[in-house]
Amino acid sequence: MSIVEMKVPVIGESVTEVTLSEWLKGDGEYVELDEPICEFESDKATLEFPAEAAGKLIYVAGEGDDLEIGALVAKIDTSVKEGASGDAPKEPKAPAAEGAAKPEAAAQPAKAGGEQTYATGTPSPAAGKILREADVDPKTVNGTGRDGRITKEDAQQAAKNPPASPSREKPAPAAPPPAAAKTTGPSGKTAASSAGKEAFSRSTRTEKMSRMRRTIATRLVSAKNETAMLTTFNEVDLSAVMDLRKKVQDKFVDKYGVKLGFMSIFAKACAQVLMEMPDVNAHIADDEKSLTYHDFVDISFAVSTPTGLVVPPIHNIESLHFAEIEHKLKELATKARDNKLSIEEMSGGTFTITNGGVFGSMLSTPIINKPQSAILGMHNIIERPIAVNGQVVVRPMMYIALSYDHRVIDGSSSVTFLVKVKELLEDPTLLLLGL
Repeated sequence: MSIVEMKVPVIGESVTEVTLSEWLKGDGEYVELDEPICEFESDKATLEFPAEAAGKLIYVAGEGDDLEIGALVAKIDTSVKEGASGDAPKEPKAPAAEGAAKPEAAAQPAKAGGEQTYATGTPSPAAGKILREADVDPKTVNGTGRDGRITKEDAQQAAKNPPASPSREKPAPAAPPPAAAKTTGPSGKTAASSAGKEAFSRSTRTEKMSRMRRTIATRLVSAKNETAMLTTFNEVDLSAVMDLRKKVQDKFVDKYGVKLGFMSIFAKACAQVLMEMPDVNAHIADDEKSLTYHDFVDISFAVSTPTGLVVPPIHNIESLHFAEIEHKLKELATKARDNKLSIEEMSGGTFTITNGGVFGSMLSTPIINKPQSAILGMHNIIERPIAVNGQVVVRPMMYIALSYDHRVIDGSSSVTFLVKVKELLEDPTLLLLGL
């Protein structure tokens, strides 16, 4: 018997541990050379782990296990050839698992009984989160992944078009009259209850935090505790920016195939000021005795994904055209939401922009993305009355916030930075001419 040991490979300089988030092949199943056998979730991204030889896969680690770099994940018996009797995946022996497989078999009659495995109808971690948030029962979702596993794409589709459950297909019972509603306390008020939830429920559940969520938590606490973080605010009248977008949008789309958004304009404004104010674009070196300055601007953009917040950077913003930034933003956002960002695409950045306005945030104090020294927070645009030349007028206004490390950036520099960004946004001609 010839055994090949599969160990966690070196993923990146800063990655010392990964989580085995999902097996893509069954225990005892035959695998081909370079065929993905499992997925690792690192601090920054999810990566597929390919087989280093062809043969029978033998599990060593389990889903959800935290593994150090170099730890043994699985073994491959290369003496087993494809089609041999020993290459069928093992079935779970737990009675509960067998019972759970029966309704799944009925829900998917197209699958032959011999193809059912422990993975059939089981959602991946990302898919499970999506289904829970959409209140969709995994038993009603047909998995298209390997061995019938429910993939993230399956979950997203089910969340958009929830399958009708038996209870939904039956005629709804007549609603009880108001007089029959339950009351609580001496006031006689009606007890509040949510649809589909048991009244006065006290149930709880405990779930293991994903590696990305744990990493986010650690980094946020580190930034709060290890930096002299402070936030300064200003407000911007975006009338000129909105007029500019309205005026050139059609021509911009015709020429570049993408819309001119607010983010590229904010990014270019920040890049221009960062080149003028290198202190805001610097960070404390690893020895904590010197400062590292940059002659370029790499801006990280906060992107919300089903597994957490990621901040992939776009390099050399100061040299890119607005259309190039918009295309790169679209590409990064798509990759982030599909969990396809590589370690290289997540590395770097000298400054960060986060836009809480897309979720309706009016004002916030963003947390620095270490080792960077500053982060700009954008917020929602609200029409508000303001005074202009002694007259009260209604304008589209946005609050902007700059959180910065006071060890690197003085208070006067932070205020000056925001004022300069404000001036460029309120008169985009200055931005377009590089003034």
